[in-house]
Amino acid sequence: MSLTKKIIIALILGVGVGIGFNVFAPTLFEPVDAYFLAPLGQLFLKLITMLVVPLVFFSIVLGTAGMGDTKKLGRIGTKTVGFYLVSTMLALCIAFAVALVVQPGQEGLMGEGGEEFVAQDPPPVMETLLNIIPTNPIDSLASGEMLQIIAFAVFVGVALAALGEKTSGFTKLVEQGNDIMMYLVTIAMKLAPYGAFGLIASALGKLGLDALSSMGMYMFCVIFALILHVVVVYSGTVYFFGRMSPVTFFKGFFPAMTVAFSTSSSNATLPLSMKTAQENLGVSKPISGFVQPLGATINMDGTAIMQAAATVFIAQVFAVPLSTGDLVTVVLTATLASIGTAGVPGVGMIMLAMVLQSVGLPVEGIALVLAVDRILDMLRTSVNITGDAACAVFVDRSEGGKEKVKTV
Repeated sequence: MSLTKKIIIALILGVGVGIGFNVFAPTLFEPVDAYFLAPLGQLFLKLITMLVVPLVFFSIVLGTAGMGDTKKLGRIGTKTVGFYLVSTMLALCIAFAVALVVQPGQEGLMGEGGEEFVAQDPPPVMETLLNIIPTNPIDSLASGEMLQIIAFAVFVGVALAALGEKTSGFTKLVEQGNDIMMYLVTIAMKLAPYGAFGLIASALGKLGLDALSSMGMYMFCVIFALILHVVVVYSGTVYFFGRMSPVTFFKGFFPAMTVAFSTSSSNATLPLSMKTAQENLGVSKPISGFVQPLGATINMDGTAIMQAAATVFIAQVFAVPLSTGDLVTVVLTATLASIGTAGVPGVGMIMLAMVLQSVGLPVEGIALVLAVDRILDMLRTSVNITGDAACAVFVDRSEGGKEKVKTV
């Protein structure tokens, strides 16, 4: 049985077990979750998270060095960042359109969702941009500061490309390090079905069906906008710019999408995303090694869709009208906030606080969407990494890459 089928079966079983415990045996769920489901999910999550920092460093260094000259690097970098910014803005516009038509907050849910959310002040934009350059790259590697790691790795890759034969030994070492990481990813993926089962069963066992039904219209808005964005923007990108059938693309990339769904983390799924794009979609290693780690850090279309829908929802609940200027402000704030935000579970809530503050909406409104955010976080993470893969296919084909799609 293929890995994809195993993960799908595990997810279905996890949904059944989680809801079953929540409905029929809530008192039994706590010890089962504490000693079996949560540890099972966390074991898998820790295994693949362990590989992220060294894999990002090695792949970005190799990807940058493999491009040879700085002109090609600049061209690929411009295409990649340009695609991510445009797709994020399109995601926000789609979500606004859906939310303004459906109007999920018109019923009024004041008083629901008892969880508290403490807003954190967003850092100034210039500080975020300056922080991309690490003062101590070793410290950045140790603490997992992804943008700083990427910046340092790009500099090292450029140096290797410029020095050529002088640094062939170090280049070989980095290649071997990358091979080791990819081998370890293959081993870790054998546990993916068990990890997916544990993570989804644990999440649904805590949430249950009540939280989901009370927020039905808001969830519908987010899910519909996510599907629309994937079908229109990503399918259009791979078909028109990547010269690839969308069916082939989604079929080939589906294993990574299912793991992203269960982990809710773009960074944690990155090793598998890169492996799948290279082997199933025929993306070259240098392009994949540059585009996808960068995307896991700055491309958050799924998160942007949640923010736009949540902003309209909260504004309607609190009866605060949003002007066209407010919508433009949200688009700009959410696009900038996605740069430098870590690809880890729950980060969307931090970004949502920034967005709400930018248009004067009460941050307390986040409590209304917290109850269902875990489920939506899974879905939007799948969308985030799919956007990274679509960009990798587009950039690879635009640079003359041949389609070497593996039959899945």
